[in-house]
Amino acid sequence: MTDSRNPEALLVADKITRRFGGLLANQDVCLTLARGQLHALLGPNGAGKSTCINMLSGDLPPSSGRILFQGRDISGLTAAQRSLVGIGRSYQRTNIFPKFTVLENVRLAAQSRRQQPWRIFSQAMKQQWSIDKAMACIAEAGLAGNEGRLAGVMSHGAQRQLEIAMVLATDAQVLLLDEPLAGMGSEESAKMVDVLKRLRETRAILLVEHDMDAVFAVADTITVMVNGQVLESGPPAQIRASIAVQEAYLGQEDSFHV
Repeated sequence: MTDSRNPEALLVADKITRRFGGLLANQDVCLTLARGQLHALLGPNGAGKSTCINMLSGDLPPSSGRILFQGRDISGLTAAQRSLVGIGRSYQRTNIFPKFTVLENVRLAAQSRRQQPWRIFSQAMKQQWSIDKAMACIAEAGLAGNEGRLAGVMSHGAQRQLEIAMVLATDAQVLLLDEPLAGMGSEESAKMVDVLKRLRETRAILLVEHDMDAVFAVADTITVMVNGQVLESGPPAQIRASIAVQEAYLGQEDSFHV
């Protein structure tokens, strides 16, 4: 495992394990997410990827092991508490307000950091800081010029970009992205890949994704899971050449074609 004292290491999973009764969903999983890098998490269906990202985000507590953020043990923090320290997550299902504009969606996300849920909308719509913050995040997510569009009428790909802008508005330093390219066509996927390349310059990113072409185009490190355990982890060239990884994908729906 990469040394958690490395100043570049933002989020470290140290032998995290999750049990559901007698089922071992994850066992001794080690991951390091470093600023300036995109770390992809791959595996056949049922490999334990969702359990892993749920533990990292705080949606699911580990049964054992530690999760460190900038050297601090955050294993006991909830998802909301982890968001406040700088860990943001997107989910497989788009989580936006379809009847609000792009700008309103992102301003609300920015205002949520102020922990005034009963006044979020009124406060966000009045304060200039939230406009400036939202505009910067919208641009960073590749949606500049769409601030006034209703979220619900945008394409699926644009909605996924909007969700990332909302995560950015929470000041996340670590982005946990759960299949952000799912359901996209080639043009939308290419746009998202460009967004991810820009975002990794200043943040640490974990990408859980089935789109192999996109993963190999953008990832600095790839970890492959099988049966709840890490099978192999390394740079894309190593994973591409791995016989063990190729065998793990044989007969799977999301076959390993790279």
